[in-house]
Amino acid sequence: MKPKATFYHAGCSVCVSVEQALGQALDPARYDVEIVDFNTAPDRIAEAEAAGVQSVPAYVIDGQPFHINFGASMAAVKGVG
Repeated sequence: MKPKATFYHAGCSVCVSVEQALGQALDPARYDVEIVDFNTAPDRIAEAEAAGVQSVPAYVIDGQPFHINFGASMAAVKGVG
């Protein structure tokens, strides 16, 4: 079974540029890659937070969060604060 790699983002300009540059960078033959845009999947925010995502854009690869740059905090994504 391939490790899961989920790329979470919120559609901001930083997130979109990272998606274009890195969002498809992982080899789908080696990883089960999924891209989650919170604009179209707001129900996935809690999942991202539970996985340790503190800001987006971020990858969670095989259960380990990797934050890329600092586009938006999860509070901003949720519209809090």
